[in-house]
Amino acid sequence: MPKSKFFEETYPNLCRFVEEIGWIEIGESEQIDSFVRAYDFGGTVYEGKASYPNMEAALQDLDAHIKEYMDENGI
Repeated sequence: MPKSKFFEETYPNLCRFVEEIGWIEIGESEQIDSFVRAYDFGGTVYEGKASYPNMEAALQDLDAHIKEYMDENGI
């Protein structure tokens, strides 16, 4: 069965970031007031809002801010 490329096509920046640069965290945290977060070896790249109406909105926000980070840093 062929693999679906839906996630990679829908969230290309997020996928590239995780494959090449850093990692993400999704979900509530006792220490951090954000639902989605992105990190590289230099530290925090992005911390999202405390909540989102749904998972799609959270992933869209994360993908958009990761794109901004990569653009600002020439990645």
